[in-house]
Amino acid sequence: MSNTDAAASLSPRRQRLSSFENSYAVALQRQRQTGVSQFILRTANPLQPFRTTSRAPRFQEYIVALVA
Repeated sequence: MSNTDAAASLSPRRQRLSSFENSYAVALQRQRQTGVSQFILRTANPLQPFRTTSRAPRFQEYIVALVA
């Protein structure tokens, strides 16, 4: 199964959970709770296209947004 096929075959719930909008909501919540800036990163993984973290991006991850 190719990466494109994997992303297309996600369930509606998984698609919602892996969306930018959900990552942004998680980043806001984590920033409010911890007071630490959160990065929203774009990954090369079709099953997790966005990731929220307080750490700088790694290889093949790109900053999409910063919640400060």
